[in-house]
This record gives sequence, structure tokens and C-alpha cells, in this order.
Amino acid sequence: MQNGKLHILTDTPSLANHFVAELRDVTIQHDSLRFRRNLERLGELLAYEISKTLPYTTAGITTPLAQTQTQLLTAQPVLATILRAGLPLYNGMLNYFDKAYSTFVGAYRVEEENTELQINMEYLASTDLHDKILILADPMLATGKSLVKAYKGMLRHGKPVQVHVAAVIASPEGVKYLQQEIPEATIWLGALDDHLNEKSYIVPGLGDAGDLAFGPKI
Repeated sequence: MQNGKLHILTDTPSLANHFVAELRDVTIQHDSLRFRRNLERLGELLAYEISKTLPYTTAGITTPLAQTQTQLLTAQPVLATILRAGLPLYNGMLNYFDKAYSTFVGAYRVEEENTELQINMEYLASTDLHDKILILADPMLATGKSLVKAYKGMLRHGKPVQVHVAAVIASPEGVKYLQQEIPEATIWLGALDDHLNEKSYIVPGLGDAGDLAFGPKI
């Protein structure tokens, strides 16, 4: 699906389908090395797709045989992610945007019975974002509240000229919330799933991306 502001990799069959399938598959996903690598691969694919929409300029280069011209990025984006689950996806994007500066956010859910889901943000290390192209990478776009809170916190460090959000799997509810709260963002997904359950987990989803990548929390 592509509507100008929403792009979904797996709507067109490609290797992305294989990587997402392995992330979901309970017989494969507990291999944490492979899980992290599949997140990284999807980060690379999403970075490549985003790169097609960024500004370029003509530059001259000299080969061993002649001078020629090509189109090169006008500027590298800033890559931002939420610790810890976002690190493999971020690393994949950094493989391609290898001169990008980075921003890191520490945010987590507070889940208590009979209360609305709360998001705590306790850490933010950001480069200057003024007039930059910002790419926010988060593997699971569930409610969207963590991403929105992180983005609004980042605005203390400048207003980006472009905003892209990259996620491996999203819920319709999370996409809608993001579109309401950050209407300027272009959203790039590996897959768009069916719904959120009563615990605000994406269904069919894949479980807890952070735990599968790095081990269960206590």
C-alpha cells in the first residue's frame, strides 16, 4: 500500500516477506542472533526505500578512466531510535546511511491493571535537529504513544525539515494515532497488522521484540 504518506514493504512480494515471516515464526524467532539480523535486514530495506525520496545533488567524480557525474545525497539524515528494541533496526539503517548522526531515547511502558497504558521517558541524547531530515526507527508501532512522546521530546533540539517513521510491524490504531499527532511524518512499514489486543500488543504481531532480541526483562 502506498498513499504518499504510508508505504508498506510486504504489500509487494519481496525478500521483506521472508524476513518478517522469520521474525513472527515461533520455531525461528527464539534464535536471538537471527532475530536481530532480520530486524537489521529490514532496517536496510526501509533505509533504501526512504533514500529514494530524499534530496540529491549532482556531483562530479573521477574514476581511473574518466570523469563522470552522479546523484549524491544532499545531506545525511539523523537516525533516532528508542532503546532497547530499536537497536537492530537502527543498525540496519545506519549500515546504509553510514554518515548519519544519531539520537537515542529511553522510553518504556508502564502496565498496571485497570489503568490506561502510560509511557515513561527517562533518557534523551539528541544531536541538533534544526532543518534536518529525521528518521525515527522503532520495530513495533503498537499504540504509537512511545514514538509520539519521543518525537515531541526531540523537538527541544530543533524542528526537522522532514520526518520519516520506520517500523517493522504496525497496528492500524498506531498508524492512525501517529497520523493525528505527527501529520508531517511519512510512515514506512514492513507490515501492517490487524489490531491491538487488550494489552496493547499487535495481533498477529510477533511478541516482544526487545525480549526476543536481547533476552527477557525482569
